[in-house]
This record gives sequence, C-alpha cells and structure tokens, in this order.
Amino acid sequence: MRVNITETILRDANQSLIATRLPYKEFEAVLELLDSAGYHSLEAWGGATFDSCLRFLNEDPWERLRNIRKRVKNTKLQMLLRGQNLLGYKHYPDDVVREFVKKAIHNGIDIIRIFDALNDFRNIEVCVDEVIKQGGHAQGTIAYTISPIHNIESYIKLAKELESMGVHSICIKDMAGIMGPKDAYELVSALKKTVKLPIVLHTHSTTGLAPMTYLKAVEAGVDCIDTAISSFSGGTSQPATESMHYALKELGYETGLNEKILKEINDHFKKVKDKYVESGQLNPFVLGTDTDALVYQVPGGMLSNLISQLKEQKALHRLEEVLAEVPRVREDLGYPPLVTPMSQMVGTQAALNVLQGERYKIVLKEVKAYIKGEYGKAPGKISEELIKKILGDEKPLEIRFADMLEPVFEKTKEQIKDFAKTDEDVLSYLLFPQVAEKFLKEKYSDKPKEKTITFKIEAV
Repeated sequence: MRVNITETILRDANQSLIATRLPYKEFEAVLELLDSAGYHSLEAWGGATFDSCLRFLNEDPWERLRNIRKRVKNTKLQMLLRGQNLLGYKHYPDDVVREFVKKAIHNGIDIIRIFDALNDFRNIEVCVDEVIKQGGHAQGTIAYTISPIHNIESYIKLAKELESMGVHSICIKDMAGIMGPKDAYELVSALKKTVKLPIVLHTHSTTGLAPMTYLKAVEAGVDCIDTAISSFSGGTSQPATESMHYALKELGYETGLNEKILKEINDHFKKVKDKYVESGQLNPFVLGTDTDALVYQVPGGMLSNLISQLKEQKALHRLEEVLAEVPRVREDLGYPPLVTPMSQMVGTQAALNVLQGERYKIVLKEVKAYIKGEYGKAPGKISEELIKKILGDEKPLEIRFADMLEPVFEKTKEQIKDFAKTDEDVLSYLLFPQVAEKFLKEKYSDKPKEKTITFKIEAV
C-alpha cells in the first residue's frame, strides 16, 4: 500500500518553529532537491506566509510563489486557506475570494486546503467552487477538536457535506496535536467506509502523540500524512519525514521517497536551523513536548499566549483558574474548535472573566461579533443568557455573513492604482492594507531596496 507524504518545511514547519521567518533565499538552493524527493506535495504557501512576507521578510508573496513554481516543476504545490477569511483576519466579499483563488492557481498552486474555524462550510463553499472552476484540487478540511458535541458521527456528517460540495479530498486537521492513536484509527476507518474520497491527516508533535497517531491512521487506510524534514520537525511542528518514511517502509508501506535526497535536503536545513538557534529566533521551548493540551484541551500556542497575557497583568499565579475557566467559556460559546481565531477569543475571554472577578463583566468585541453570527454558525448551542446580554432583543444572523458584503475588488483596484500595478498587488492590499501599501510603495519606488534580513523574536 502507498502512503503519500506532504512536506511542510516551506510553510507549517517553519511557521510553527520560527514564526514563518524563513526567507526565500534560505531555501532557493534546495528547491530542485525537494522537487525530486518523491513527495506527494510541498506545502509552500498560505497560512501565515503571506502576512510574514510583507510584514517581516520584505518579499512579495506572489513573487515568492512564482519563484518556487519555476524550480518545482514536477511536485504539486499546496497552500492553506482559511475559507472566507482567505489569509487575513476577517471575512471578505465573494468577489475577493474568487479573485484570490484564481490568482493563487494562476501563479502556481495546485492543491488548496480550505478550512473554516467553526466547520461552518457555508464559509468555504465559494472557495471550493472557484478552485474547481480554475482546475485546481480542492481539499475540504475538518477542524478536529474534542468536546461533548464532537464525535465520530458529527465528523462523518461533516465529511459527507464536504463530499457533496465536490471537494477532491478531505483533510482532518488536528491543530493542537490532541488526536490520539485510537481516535485516529476509529475516525479514519469510519471516514473510509463513508466517503469515497482520499483522506489526509494533519497533526502536530506538540503533545508527543503524532507519530503513534499517524501509524494507526495508516493502519486504518489514511491516504496521506503531513511531515517535516527532520531538522525542522518535532515540538510544535510535524513528525520527521525521514523517521515516518523509515517506520512505514519497515511495516511494508511505500512512500515514494528517496532517502538519499532526503538526507541532502536535511543537511541543507540543518545549517539553516543553526542560524535561527544562534539568532534566538528558534526558541528551544517549541521543540519540547507539552502535554498540558491533553489535560486542558488547550493548544500549545494558546497556552503560551495565556501565560504571556497573565504575566503582563502580573497575574501568572492565577493561570490554573484561567485554565479551568477556558472549558466553561468554550461551552458557553457552543464548543468552537480552538483554532485561530477562536482559540485567541476563548482564551482572552477566560482570562478577563477571572481577572475581572465577574464572568462577562467585559466582553471582547470579537466575542460579541461571534455571538452575532459574523464568524458563522456555532457548532453547538450558545448560552441563552450570553446571547441576551450581548444582543438584547436582536436576533443572531441566520445568513452567511459574506452575503452582507458588497463587492470591493474593482473599486479598490481603481482607488489604489497609483501604487498597485497588478491584480495580485490589489489582493495583497485588500488582505493587509497598511502593510501592503508601505511594501508596494517601496517596491515600485526608484530607491535602492534593503535586502538584508534581520532576525527578531516576534510572534505572528
């Protein structure tokens, strides 16, 4: 049996370990090797790469994609897209979503993995439709979480919904690394019996479960797994490509990977890793195993964010109270998966509830927007008391929030024509207006450009 491997070094691995601070020049020389290694696909774009290129790396993300495509001629290029949020932090009108998907595929993307933080698939249907229209591979995604309302039956229902939308494959996305081997075996087995599409499993090594989880998923018939070349693997990244390949080969599975080329790729990234360790950008903490997520169902990134918030308030001694409040807030909000942006909203609201000494004395504006229905339909029932407190007699939105948004692409294109020369420039501006405007004005100015990359410890 064949198990396909997607390599994450160009996106998720470096996003997880060095906050997406990997400039193009650090991997340009190894792209041909990555192309010839035998991977099913290279995850090379999307997620935080777009923002990071503009904000920190002084790179045009579209040029970065085109440059990768020029050198990767045989292997599929893959990206991660947050549905109606695209790569930004709000819902965009449908015309912007369609134009972005069109340009992503035109510039070299083959597979688009599309997810919605709430598993509200109304928020991915336009993306999926446009990927199919443009001849790309639409990978529908289920954001995995654990709660009283999330179980195999609920995930099967979501998978059937994705299949009926016409996606080409389904990814189970375990952002926090909380899926255990038993759950993986049972869920993959159930999905393989229910839908006729290839099943992909994505997880993180955060809790130490990932390699075991992958092996049981493979036993259950999973078609593809995500791994990271070993120098950028483990911790908050994915399991090591070479180790998973070795284990699978020993068990009689084919991966199609070339071990000699994998070693050459890793030798290159070992040197890159050394630079980031030396600069302090790669904090050894993220390479460890953090099992707190198994106790509190709080992802590692969310936990570190809570610790940081409490330190600023000189209230770190109240961390246990906040961690106990997190599941209560999550229940009040209808058990949303703890993935961006919901993990930040739930964690910050829990901290506010504890520090204010009264639950929901202060309610985050993002939480209010969520209760209004601006992020989509909650997976479960939101607390009636909380709805009344926030909305009064107003009713939550029943329609998809993007249905209320007017088209803006052509209007914006006309407004910024002085510094946006291409449709891709317009899309960059729509996603990150201030950052993109500054970047584009510098890009098209006659002044010499600063090409030096400085390493700073900053969080995306």
